[in-house]
Parts: sequence; structure tokens; C-alpha cells
Amino acid sequence: MRYQGKITSWKDDQGFGFITPNGGGEPIFLHIKAFARRGRRPAEDVIVTYEHATDAKGRARAERVAFVESTSSRVAASGGKSSGRGLPMLAVLFFAFLGAGALAGKLPLVVVGLYAGASLLAFMYYASDKAAAQGGHWRTLENTLHMIALFGGWPGALVAQRVLRHKSSKASFQTTFWATVLINCGVLGWSLTAKGAGVLRSVLAGVA
Repeated sequence: MRYQGKITSWKDDQGFGFITPNGGGEPIFLHIKAFARRGRRPAEDVIVTYEHATDAKGRARAERVAFVESTSSRVAASGGKSSGRGLPMLAVLFFAFLGAGALAGKLPLVVVGLYAGASLLAFMYYASDKAAAQGGHWRTLENTLHMIALFGGWPGALVAQRVLRHKSSKASFQTTFWATVLINCGVLGWSLTAKGAGVLRSVLAGVA
């Protein structure tokens, strides 16, 4: 017999969570390997159907789990894709801003290159981490992803979250990620002031 419920807890980095049955009741353990098809990653608030089973210790668990293809479940599974439709555009607009600043002489061209390189690195790390998660291999530390974002890779990380649908539905990760974005943008804004521009030129001259 198949039942229906909602994923009310999901730890994507560990590959497990819990389903709350429709009509209430005790949450049922869910493991990533319980899905009949693994074409997409689970996420919180996604509706699924499943068969009820028990493990060796008699604890309830879901088996032969399948997604319910409704509009709401597709949005939830994509990490809020409908509500976050403008997020990749933010990365595009940011690079347009950097380009305009470089053309106007407000930012050294090397800064644009540093952001582009860090963004490419971030995308590669996200892709590698998702592949590791799906294959059960060693994962990239979240602190590593946050450090890359902090030092200019956040536009690439933002695109990766949307394109790869990775790390976009974990609330704690998103909170820290957006903190790194604000800090990075704050430092960039300061570098556009007279004092900040002088410090930036000194740093770049020292590196060169």
C-alpha cells in the first residue's frame, strides 16, 4: 500500500530526512537510497508517495519513494525556483556593474578578473560537491564554499545553486552564504571610496 506525505526535514549533505504523513502522525525516516528514481534531489516541503517499511530494529522507514509531480512540489524541489527567479540575474548585473566601474576608471580591470576567476572556481567546487553527494564520495567542506564566496566567488556560487540545484534549500547554508555576499559587497563598496581606492591600489601594487 502506498502512502502520501511531505518531506518536512531533509539534510542534503547527509542524504536523509523525515516524511510527515498526510493527516499527521509520527515522522517516517527517509534515506536517499529509498527513492525509486534519483533524477533529482529531495528537498523540504516536497510531496512524495512511499511504501511503509521497518528496519531491523522495528523502526518505521519509507521505501520505494516517488515524487508527486505538482506545481508546488516542483517549485520546492528546485529550492524555491519561482520565488528566486531573479537570482542568477543578480550575478549578471553584478558583473555589468564591475565592467562599468572598470570602464569608468573606478575599479582596476584586475578586480573584474579576480571576481571572474573566483566565480568559475566556485562553480567548479559546487559541481564537484554535488557529484560527490550523488555518488556517496568525500564532500567539500561548507566552510570552503563560503570562503570562496567571501573572496569574490559568490556570483558563480549563486549561478551554481540555481543551475545545479545544489545547496539552495538548506537554510543554515543560505544564511551564511548571504552573509558572505553582504560582507564582500561591503568591502567592494568601501574600495570605491577615496580611502578604499588608495588601499586597493597599494595592495595590488604589492601583489604585482
